[in-house]
Amino acid sequence: MRLRELAADDAHAVRRIYSGSSVRHLGRTAMEQAEAIRYVEQARSWAQERPRVHYVLGIEVDGDLVGVVKLNTTAARAELSYILREDTWYRGYATAAVTTVLALAFDTLHLDSVVAKHRTANPSSGRVLAKAGFARIDEAEGFVYYTVCREQSTAATTA
Repeated sequence: MRLRELAADDAHAVRRIYSGSSVRHLGRTAMEQAEAIRYVEQARSWAQERPRVHYVLGIEVDGDLVGVVKLNTTAARAELSYILREDTWYRGYATAAVTTVLALAFDTLHLDSVVAKHRTANPSSGRVLAKAGFARIDEAEGFVYYTVCREQSTAATTA
């Protein structure tokens, strides 16, 4: 598994990622091709901004784009989210991607904390976040909220 910037020709793969059961807990429908093209264009545009505040990185396994992990640093606390194509679930790719983005957040960007959330009906996402070092902090309106601080992340990766 490796993270990489999205490429101009990734729209078809992004559309496959944002489809089927993968979007069930996102509160949206499957992504159409035109939306996938705009998504990739926006991600590539954000990658050129300085200072950069939006990180939209592809999760690649053996040359196949299987997911996307995002880090948004425009809020008071950085927000992390991810999505994987359903045929790649339960293989550790999400945990590896989240852990890698946390290293970016804390070691490179020197952020103090990162937050994430998932729908209560999607406990698998909570297990991914917990494995990556996040602590559950709240549950409200159908979502479970998590946070991880730089110190927690360092402790989780050295344990």
